[in-house]
Amino acid sequence: MNDYPDLLKIDTEQKTEELVKRLKEVFQGKGFSKAVIGLSGGIDSASCACLLEKALGRENVKAFIMPYNGQDASDAEEIARMLGIKTETVDITPMVDAYFSCFPDADRVRRGNKMARERMSILYDRSREHKALVVGTGNKTEISLGYFTQHGDGACAVAPLASLYKTQLIQLARFLGVPSSIIEKKPSAGLWEGQTDEDEIGAPYVQLDLVLFYLELGKSVDEIVEEGIDRSVVELVRERIKRNKFKLEGPVLL
Repeated sequence: MNDYPDLLKIDTEQKTEELVKRLKEVFQGKGFSKAVIGLSGGIDSASCACLLEKALGRENVKAFIMPYNGQDASDAEEIARMLGIKTETVDITPMVDAYFSCFPDADRVRRGNKMARERMSILYDRSREHKALVVGTGNKTEISLGYFTQHGDGACAVAPLASLYKTQLIQLARFLGVPSSIIEKKPSAGLWEGQTDEDEIGAPYVQLDLVLFYLELGKSVDEIVEEGIDRSVVELVRERIKRNKFKLEGPVLL
């Protein structure tokens, strides 16, 4: 998580100014001045919260902390205190467990998807109350690979981090002042005990980002392998893109 290749280095100050400007334009264009966001305590939501505070002002950002089964919320609370934004904790355990009491044999992926959708359902409900837009926290790596829950964490009105690979997001987070304890910990969606993003995807983010970067440049599999990336990682990325393409497409209107 600490190192990133020169190919993926960004001008963090310029990128921050660009994203803050675009956020202001999006909210003004849609006629909104307030945002709601799910704050998990991870680097993605922490960075989003920092950008929103800069673009909208702390008084216009409401963060929801939505733990399941006693998940630690200390990092989320620390970010909120640092930025001075208001938070509200909504424990999703009762609602998720009530549903799966009818389906006790459901596997952990189904349960994880339900948690993600439950959280987004709460955000959309409360966005109505606060007359706010729902802000997503997905980054370019996750979006490109389809590593999100459709109509769960993938649902939002605006996704400020969608142009940043994970390794670029780390750079931005440092510039934004996100605490090192958050930047350094293993990325996780918190969907089950011990779950980490890199283990679930099957490769380190730095390798995933390089493959995606080279594919965006139009390089072939063989050309990417010649750059020093293991062929299995290249094929993994290509397969995930192909398999999850449907997640990036809207409904088919017949």
